[in-house]
Amino acid sequence: MRDPCASVSELLERYFDRDVTDQEKTFVEGHLRDCQACQDELRSLEEIQTLLKAPVDEAARQEDFAWVWQKIEKEIQPRESPSWWESLRAWLGVSSFFHKRVWIPAAVAALIVILVSAPFLMKKTPSQLDSSVVVYLESDTNNVMVYEPEKENVTVIWLFEGPDKESPT
Repeated sequence: MRDPCASVSELLERYFDRDVTDQEKTFVEGHLRDCQACQDELRSLEEIQTLLKAPVDEAARQEDFAWVWQKIEKEIQPRESPSWWESLRAWLGVSSFFHKRVWIPAAVAALIVILVSAPFLMKKTPSQLDSSVVVYLESDTNNVMVYEPEKENVTVIWLFEGPDKESPT
């Protein structure tokens, strides 16, 4: 069987905070009637509470909490929502930026960069060659190759009369 003081010491802080079940409360109170050591431990918990509570109570008496409530009321008051333009300006913080006219050199520098880089960005790159059709026909007497570009109305025909001879027509 476990020592009753060990069981009560586990429950004593919860009993002091009134955080025990009715059964646990009855057990602790029954034990406290007969055990001087557990009564002393309960009194020490009460003394600690008094030592901690006294300075907090004194500070609370000296403090004026009206200003705290005023700040809370101010924050929970409904506010008119700003327009999207005002929200954007506030987010970017541009109001002082435009008043100081610091933006003029920055805008000029950006314009120069755009003008200098525009020819490189607008330069037309050569496209790939248009697709075309090449047909090669072989026979016993002549070989023929026909070249037809896709976008032009020109057809080139090569006639091969012999192994070393070639004549375009």
